[in-house]
Amino acid sequence: MDNQEFLKKIEVELKISKNSIYTIRNYLRANNDLLSFVDKTPDQITEDDVKMFMAENLSDKASSSIILFLAAVKYAYVSILKKDITSSIRRPKKERRIPTVLSKEEIKKLFGAISTAKSKLMISLMYACGFRVSELTSLKIKDLDFEERIGHVRQAKGRKDRIFNIPVFLFSDIKKLAEYQEESGNEHLFTNPTTGKGLSTRNLQKMVSSAAKRAGIKKDVHCHTLRHSFATHLLENNVDIRKIQELLGHADLSTTQIYTHISTEELKKIPSPLDGLMN
Repeated sequence: MDNQEFLKKIEVELKISKNSIYTIRNYLRANNDLLSFVDKTPDQITEDDVKMFMAENLSDKASSSIILFLAAVKYAYVSILKKDITSSIRRPKKERRIPTVLSKEEIKKLFGAISTAKSKLMISLMYACGFRVSELTSLKIKDLDFEERIGHVRQAKGRKDRIFNIPVFLFSDIKKLAEYQEESGNEHLFTNPTTGKGLSTRNLQKMVSSAAKRAGIKKDVHCHTLRHSFATHLLENNVDIRKIQELLGHADLSTTQIYTHISTEELKKIPSPLDGLMN
C-alpha cells in the first residue's frame, strides 16, 4: 500500500466515524508528516521510526501536540493495518495551562479599537455568547429564533448541539443582518462580502489580534481569548458553574472548572491572613 492510498483510507475511516473536519485535518497532517519524514511505506514504519520523528520534530512542542500526534498515528495504524505501533510509547502528562483572559475594561477597549460595524458585531457576538471561532463562522440564519430570542449552535466540538441567548444589546443588529442575508440568498449570518461564501477563521483571528494591538492590550489575544473571558466574567457575576458548562458546551465539568482558578476579581476579594491578624 502506498502513502496516498493509506492516507485516503484514513480519511474514509475518519469520515465514517463522523469526526469533525478539524480532527480529519489534524490526523491526516500528522500521518502525512510521519510518512514524509521516514520515507517508507506505511507497513514498514516501526515504533522506532515514530520515536525518531518525535525526537526530531516534537521535542520542543507542548504535551498536547505530542498526545494529538500519537492519537493520530494510533488511529491510522489500528484502523487500517490492525496494529498499534505507538503502544509502547509513553504519553506525556498534559499540561494544565491557565488561559489568557481579558478584564472587562480590556474587552471595552478591544471593541473600541474595531473600525467597522460588521467586525464589531462579529467580535462582540463571540464574546457575548462564548463562541469558538468556527461556531461563529458556521452560524446559519435558520439557527436563530428571534421570537424566542435564542440561537442554536449545531454540531459543535464533540458533535454536540447547544442553545445560546441572543444578547439584548446586539439583538436588533443581528436581526437586521439576518434579514439582509436572507434576502441576498445567503444561508450563513456572516459571509465574505466579495465572494458571498463563509468567513475564514484565519481572517477573524487576524482581526481580533490586530484590534488588541490597536487597543494597547499587551496580552496575547486570539478569538478563543474572548470565549475564556466570557466564562470568567460569568463566574465573576456569580453565575452557577454548571450553567456556564452548558453555555460553553463542555461535556465534563472539570473542563469548566479551570475558570475558577483564573477569576482575578474573585481572587482579589480574598484578604491576606496578615490583614486579619493585624486588624
